[in-house]
Parts: sequence; C-alpha cells; structure tokens
Amino acid sequence: MNVNSETENHPRKPKIFNNPERFIEGWYWVIPSENLQVGEVKPVKILGRNLVIYRGQDKRAVIFDAYCPHMGAHLCEGTVEGNELRCVFHHWKFDAEGICVDIPYLDQPLHLKAKTWPTAEQYGMIWVWTGEVPQQPLPFLPEWENREYDFSLGKYSVINCHPNVMMINAIDTQHFNIIHKVRSLFEFEKQELNHNAISFSKTTNLGGSFWLRLLHRLYKHGITYSVCYWYASTGIMTLGFNNLQVHIMVAMRLVEGEKAESQTLIMVKKRQGIFGKLSNKFMLWLAKIVSQDLIQTENKVFRTIHFDLRTPTQEDDSILQFITHLEKQKPLKLGTWNLVRSQPEGEIREKREKWRDELIND
Repeated sequence: MNVNSETENHPRKPKIFNNPERFIEGWYWVIPSENLQVGEVKPVKILGRNLVIYRGQDKRAVIFDAYCPHMGAHLCEGTVEGNELRCVFHHWKFDAEGICVDIPYLDQPLHLKAKTWPTAEQYGMIWVWTGEVPQQPLPFLPEWENREYDFSLGKYSVINCHPNVMMINAIDTQHFNIIHKVRSLFEFEKQELNHNAISFSKTTNLGGSFWLRLLHRLYKHGITYSVCYWYASTGIMTLGFNNLQVHIMVAMRLVEGEKAESQTLIMVKKRQGIFGKLSNKFMLWLAKIVSQDLIQTENKVFRTIHFDLRTPTQEDDSILQFITHLEKQKPLKLGTWNLVRSQPEGEIREKREKWRDELIND
C-alpha cells in the first residue's frame, strides 16, 4: 500500500494533535458502572469540566454540570429522590433532563434548566458525549454487531503525555520492532470508517517478546493485528486468528498539565458451555496481564518524553495518516468544551464590528 501521497498532504503544523488545550468532540469514559450505585451522586472532572453524575431508581446514569443554576451550590452535595436530584442549598429539584420540577417555597417552579450532557452506559463503563447531540455511536468495531461479549475492566492509570501521543504507539512500527521485539516489519492497511473513526490492520507472523512468542507457538499461521481509533483518544486493539480474537480497548481523556487518564477494557466473544466460559476467563486474564505489561513499558518512555515529530520517516506513514484524520475532526477547548474556531476571537470581533458600522452607515 503506497501512502506517500497522503504523507505529502499532511499538515506541517497540526492544530489539534498533541495540543494540551484541545480534544475532539465525542464519547469519553467517565467512571466504571460498578462505581455508581442506585441513589448515589458523585463529583467528576472530565476534560477539565466539573460535572456530577447520579443514578436514579430507574438505574439510569445522569450527568449534570456541577453547579446549581440558582446560586452555584455544588450538586454533589445534593440527594437523589427517585429519578431526580435535589440541591442541598435551597432544595431546588431537577429531573433527569435538567428541568427544575420543584422549588419548596413556590407554588410553581421557575422555567429553568440545569445543564445536562448526553450519557450512555456500555462495556461496564459510563460515557459522556461532549456536545449537545451525539453525532456518532459509542466506540465499536463493525464485527461486534449482533454479537455478545464477555469483558473485564483493566488498569486505570495516569500517563505523562497527551492521549494522541499514547494512541499512536499502537501503529508505530519502529517502536514495535525496537521496544517490543516484533521482528517482522509491516505496513498497515488504513480504512476510515466514518468522520470520527479510522482503523489500521495487518495480518503477519509475529515474534520477539515472550507474549508474542507464546502466541506464535499456539498458532503457527498469520495473526491479525488491528487498531481502530475513535475521536483520536479511544483505541481498540484486536489480536487473534480465525474466530479467536481478543479486543483491548484503551479509553483515554486529556487532563490539565499535558497528561492523560487511561482505562483499559478487555473483551472476548461470549462462548457457551463450561469449556467456552473457562477459555474466555483464561483469555481475559492473559490479555489483562499483557495490557498491563505494555502500559508499564510505555510509561517508562512517557514519564520524561517531550514529544515532537520533527523528522518523520517512511515508517511513520501510518502515524501521519492518523494525524491527518484527527485534524479533520471537530476540536473543543479543554475546560469549557467550547468549539475552537478557526479564526482568533479578536479577528471575529473586529469583523463583526466592521459589519455593524457599515450597516449603520448605510
């Protein structure tokens, strides 16, 4: 596959990639589902924004902005009543859509609404969409449709780099060969699934590290390796052959200080019978060990890295394709979640004032 033409079109100065103030609008993990019980409300800080999350009697997870629209009391101090949340300060109550439904000293509540965010729950985790209306589904692979999976949550960690930088490791062929001892050089095949998702895949014979040698002994033929990226911050790595595949999801989010929070999730296709269940448990256990080992290895590099891709080589073509795909997506600002405009605010304000003056003069 020749990717030189795409490499030449790659922007020289990315505006979003590895930018400590930018992330892509999309779905991001919040907390594991098991960490939020019915009737609980908790504070969370996601991508620099303070939120609260609670679970009503209907078992649905709901996410609000952290502060009450009345006087700014933190809603994590409130109480869950049925499927609604009551503020601790003046006892104003809001339903799951954020609408104020009760003010104790008024016959009718005011027509106001607390800010809510689209929320979903899947893969044993709670997710939030960082815009008004979700434009894409939760991260998935096309082959997951109409299949059931067993899953196991892996390790949570904080990594000393931007999520984009961590993500590209999975398609860094030089890194594979030098650090992880994968002896076969290979070129990825790229496929853009949609505006927010891109995948890289290859079938190859792997060798080198202990885990790869073990897998190669169990299966002598070509092994499929692929990575599917969503919103440039969640990567789904697939490793396997025929009908036996292991999926490792690495869900990341940007935090202040050019760091990233990471949560891994391991998935295998659900199998029937005692042998099938035991083999799945073994695969989940093994994949969890492998993923933790990989993350620990990467952390040694990222503890002190100052990432700067100054001199890309031909082996970096997949990384450049990833960056090009990322730069086409919708950037938001860390903390405010506001859309990052292509023009500086000063220029936009100046144009508006000029247009207004011309209108008045006419």
